[in-house]
Amino acid sequence: MTSSKSIFRIVIGIYLLLFFAYMFLPLIFMTIIAFNANDIPQITPWKGFTLMWFGELAKDDQMWSALWNSFIVAFSVVAISVPIGLGGALLLTRLQFKARNFVYGVLVSPILTPGIILGISTFLFWDSYLNIPGGLWTAILGQSTFISTYCMLLIMSRAQRFDLTQEEAAFDLGATHRQVFWKITLPFLKPALISSMALAFMQSFDNYNTTLFAIGVEQTLPIYIGTKLRSFISPAMNALAVIFIILTVIGAVVYEVRRRREMIKAGVKITPEPAAQVIRM
Repeated sequence: MTSSKSIFRIVIGIYLLLFFAYMFLPLIFMTIIAFNANDIPQITPWKGFTLMWFGELAKDDQMWSALWNSFIVAFSVVAISVPIGLGGALLLTRLQFKARNFVYGVLVSPILTPGIILGISTFLFWDSYLNIPGGLWTAILGQSTFISTYCMLLIMSRAQRFDLTQEEAAFDLGATHRQVFWKITLPFLKPALISSMALAFMQSFDNYNTTLFAIGVEQTLPIYIGTKLRSFISPAMNALAVIFIILTVIGAVVYEVRRRREMIKAGVKITPEPAAQVIRM
């Protein structure tokens, strides 16, 4: 029994080692390249430590313009997708009607449609029928068509656990529909709403294929990076990636610290994650 456990731990350890190497080795190499003075993005030959590429990145006006466009599109998509997702989630969880499965299939269909199709169809519709050329507005609409579905599914998973007797009790006490929604329903859905906002922002900020065909001559940051990589691979792109890695790590650490503090305040015991328990077996 002890022998089988040891073999299992070794196998799991090797698997985790290979998994993390596959995930993080490219990031490590990319980080090292960002500090290499070599004009060609390679680790070797090493020509000395430098911060030159971060300076080159700071002077790139096109990059700043693309970054600003990405923020505009992402925040706009959040403002559109989350309310639509909330409405769809409440519709499917509260109302029981014969066409419910059909409506669910229609609302979910955008995430099953290739992003290229969504981008092209959005651009052609607004440009051909309404004479609105491709730009940030069409990119926002193209992204919102499928990101709102992700928000809906995320909010639905929370709404399905809601106890409707709380609303019934509020109505019996004389509360209006608006009061019930703002004082009872929305606070219960708050964690899912926050998660859907974060998901919508990240999905929009990182989107490439739908945005590429819907945005016309404008650029977001992913399109700018893709264009740069096709024309010339500059170490400045690695410097940009390092900045995003640092911001991601900081965000993850802040989130985990806040989560643990809230658990301690609530009196919840912090237990090891399942993966850690498996390794210690």
